[in-house]
Formats: sequence, C-alpha cells, structure tokens
Amino acid sequence: MANNIQAIRGMHDVLPDQTPRWQFVEQQVRDVLATYGYAEIRLPIVEKTELFKRSIGEVTDIVEKEMYTFDDRNGDSLTLRPEGTAGCLRACLEHGLLHNQVHRLWYYGQMFRHERPQKGRYRQFIQLGVETYGMAGSDIDAELILLSYRLWQRLGILGKVELQLNSLGTIEERIVYREKLVEYFNQQPELLDEDSKRRLLSNPLRILDTKNPAMQALVENAPTLMSYLGAESKAHFKGLTDTLDALGIIYTINQRLVRGLDYYSKTVFEWVTSELGAQGTICAGGRYDGLIEQLGGKPNHAVGFAMGMERILALLETREDLDTIQSIDAYMILVGSAAEKSGLLLAEKLRDCLPNLRLQMNCGAGSFKSQFKKADKSGADYALILGDDEIANNEISIKFLRKDVEQRTVTLAELIELIKN
Repeated sequence: MANNIQAIRGMHDVLPDQTPRWQFVEQQVRDVLATYGYAEIRLPIVEKTELFKRSIGEVTDIVEKEMYTFDDRNGDSLTLRPEGTAGCLRACLEHGLLHNQVHRLWYYGQMFRHERPQKGRYRQFIQLGVETYGMAGSDIDAELILLSYRLWQRLGILGKVELQLNSLGTIEERIVYREKLVEYFNQQPELLDEDSKRRLLSNPLRILDTKNPAMQALVENAPTLMSYLGAESKAHFKGLTDTLDALGIIYTINQRLVRGLDYYSKTVFEWVTSELGAQGTICAGGRYDGLIEQLGGKPNHAVGFAMGMERILALLETREDLDTIQSIDAYMILVGSAAEKSGLLLAEKLRDCLPNLRLQMNCGAGSFKSQFKKADKSGADYALILGDDEIANNEISIKFLRKDVEQRTVTLAELIELIKN
C-alpha cells in the first residue's frame, strides 16, 4: 500500500476546530483597520524575482537563502512572495496611486520563506501588512503604533507584549555610522562569529541584532546610531515619542533595534513578547521613504508594519473563551421520510426569515439518537426536530442543548419569533 502524501514541512493545515480562533482574530483586525480608515488591497502571491532583489537587497538572508524562486515556462524568474511591502509598493507604482495622493492600505495572506521550521516560524505563514504613503510626519508613525496597540487591546494580549522603538536616521547618516561600526568591529575580529563576519562586509548593522550570547558584551559597547543622527531625524523621533508619552503608551528605546531589511529609515519599531521563546517579535515595521525611488518611483514617503498571524494565535492559546466560539446556532434533526423531504424547504424558509441564523441540517439520514449526538457535538445552542407528527401539524420542536429549558413544540411563526428573541 502506498504511503499517504503529507503536507510539506513547515506548511501547515488549519483544521475546522482551529478556524474559529483565526476568524475571531481576522474579524478584530478588519474592525480595527476600518475604524482608522484603512482600505484593503489584494496582491499576487507570485512576483518577479527582480522585485525582491531590488527591494530587499541581494546580500540578505531572504534573497540568498530563503526565497522560493523558479523559472516559468517563458523562462522568467518568479518568486513566491517572502514579504508584502515590495509587492504593495509595486502595485501602487504600476497603477499610479502615489501621484500627489495619500493612501492607507492593508493586505492579508500567505508569505513563503525556506527556513528551518519552529514554533512561530514556518515556511508558509500568514501575514497582515499595513502600508501608508505620502505622509512625512511622525504623526502617521504614531498612528500605526496606536492602531496595533488598539488591536492588542481588542485581542486581550496587551499585557503580554512590549513596544520597542529606535531611529535609523537617513541613509546618509547611516553611511557615516556604518563606517564607525565597521571600524569598531574590525578592532576585535576574533570576537565575531562566522555569521557576523559575513555581515561585516554586507550589512554590519545586522550584527547589532545578533542572538549569540557570546557577542552580547561586544555589541553592548558598540557605537550607537543615535549619536550620529542629524537634527531632522532627532526631531522626527522626538515628535513620535512625545505623542506616545501624551497618550500614555509605554515603550522602550532599543538602540540595537535595526530591522532585517535595508530599506528602513528613521522610525523602526517592534512589538515583542517573552512568551514565544526565540520568536519573540509579533509585529514590526517602520519608515521606508527611500524604497519608492529604489523601485523606480519619484521621491515620496512611506511607513508600515507587518505582523505574523501564527504568532498572534500562539499568544491567544491560553484564552479558553475562544474555544467556545460557535460555528452554528442550530442543528436540524429530521426523523422519517416525510421530514427528510420537507427539511430542505423548511431550512431555506428559516434562512430567508432569519438571514443571520447559522443553521446546519442533518444530511444522510440516521437514527434519532445518532442525529442528536451530531447536534450536540456541533456546538449549536439548540436542536430543531422535525418528525412525522410535526409535519402533520405544521409544527417543529425545539430543544435547547446548552440550557436547562424544557423542549417545546411551536409553529414556524412562533419559532422565528423565539429565535429572534
């Protein structure tokens, strides 16, 4: 007997008993974004490989090691998107959305990176991205942080996360800082691990983000970027922190926070947690004004963030109330051939009269006992029972499954009023 085909490593199924939690989080996300006036944009999963090489950088781990890239039948190099910012910006440039316009956008969907799977890090993962264009001030930076803060409140995880901030300044300021950083690390090359030696040549700021305990003292004593910021960058960052202070948002300034992609400038931020082990970042973003020109557009302003939904769901694992989220309200039990013939018609009448009613009808016959077990297992609040006697009297019985209420037999009109109330 042939072995069953299994899912690809790092690409997981979300089973029916898990989807109510996902739907709950997704609905909260949609509601919060709507209250801030953000519009949804839907983007392709596959893009030209060149898009990510130009935006992320060819000497990054994502491009060098993690992208799912292939040649199509025309010989074009295509890539499953490893992140969403580049594709969103590509769409805005392609369709002329950035010409003297301001946009607040969001997208949601699968991203792909070929890396070692572990809890909170998968090869196919779901990401929410929020991007804004055309706004230069720190007020939009603050709005994005406040939006995410409100989402944590709605999800009940605010007490499990911490906000960290930093400023990366302008590209020109980082060039000066980069030289000082390389000079510092070159004084003690024996203390660098192999990964850091490679980054010293390509992206030395990433060394500051190392998780190697043996390098922590070296990193702690490294020059700080904040010391090399100009007046404009400092004023922008102060505008952000002053706003957060005025609103009582608690944060930590982490001068080692650099983000993994080259296109960030000025504000960067992360929401982190200590409850998910090594994968402690659940939401991260910042300003990336320079990326628009990098992709062929005119100079403009951009700031956004992305959050990994699997990590959000992992933080909600202890919320037992989410285990009781219902997928249906009522389960219809059909007893006898007459009821089986009339069941679909009655169910449709109920759906017409009660558009929000989530009603599941038993299909495939079965004894009353087996159908009742299905009704109870479904999680419905009540069972609607239709048998030969009910058909003859133009009635239906209702049995409450979660309350100690006596079973009743009512007319269709009475049932509709009963469910409404």
